[in-house]
Amino acid sequence: MKRVFSGVQPTGNIHIGNYLGALRQFVELQNDHECIYCIVDEHAITLPQDPKELRKHILDVAALYLAIGVDPQKSIVFVQSDVPAHAELSWILTCNSYTGELFRMTQFKSKSQNKESAPAGLLMYPVLMAADILLYDTDVVPVGNDQKQHIELTRDLAIRVNNTRKKTFVVPEGRFMKEGARIMALDDPTQKMSKSAENIHSRISLLDDDNKIKKSIMKATTDSEGIIRFDPENKPGISNLLNIYSVFSGRPVAELEAAYEGKGYGDFKKDLVQVTIEALTPIRERFNEIRYSEELPLILKDGAERANAIAVRTLARVKNVFGLGF
Repeated sequence: MKRVFSGVQPTGNIHIGNYLGALRQFVELQNDHECIYCIVDEHAITLPQDPKELRKHILDVAALYLAIGVDPQKSIVFVQSDVPAHAELSWILTCNSYTGELFRMTQFKSKSQNKESAPAGLLMYPVLMAADILLYDTDVVPVGNDQKQHIELTRDLAIRVNNTRKKTFVVPEGRFMKEGARIMALDDPTQKMSKSAENIHSRISLLDDDNKIKKSIMKATTDSEGIIRFDPENKPGISNLLNIYSVFSGRPVAELEAAYEGKGYGDFKKDLVQVTIEALTPIRERFNEIRYSEELPLILKDGAERANAIAVRTLARVKNVFGLGF
């Protein structure tokens, strides 16, 4: 079976954009792939974190992995910092990276806000991501579209090393979400949904209660036309809501347009509230069962041992071709 690797940062409650863009793929892939899913806590500290909150969020994300349907019997679930080879391989790849290509990363430009000086971790973030992926001889990386540039860098680094150091790395392929499934902010549908946005009603998190879901959807930006029609350029708000409705309900957008012909945004939003609550309630209930159970730390411990067994073999191979150690 082909091997899959992906990871999520433990920096707050995961929202439906994360879920529909990448996490839902995790569950789909585990039935016919060898899957490795990581909580990438070392990525999280590229920006300041409160230690207690970070540890809490690590367990939150691990519990959410299981709540959405990731099966620890089929997939490896672990915390990045529990496998030291991630950091070691990252340094080797850093020595094979160029500052020019790192400064061109759009996420670095965005997060550094084009300041003259920014945390070095922000610049090196995509190299650590490449190490995460290459460490497991990964074939497929399920991620959101915003990570395409990072996947390309990972491929470039793998090919660069392979060209001079035999065939050291497997060159991975990105598996990106389907066209039309990108979820935008509810208050500004020209921007992608974000965990860090100040307005809590700009997003719907997987653990939001029913009242919060209802408020966020009913407050969502639409337009003054009053016609339920998919047109991302001229009607980004209602098009975003149609996307959410379509993915959660499994109904094509065209079918939804026909079903709501002649109806107003109020009726449409009320139905979307119900569809969203029905989709997220089982996840929230399963999360509450798992989060404070004795099972969760054991799953992460077992996952770290299984991941480490793979990682040390890859790292030994890489170190050998670079002449490191004896």
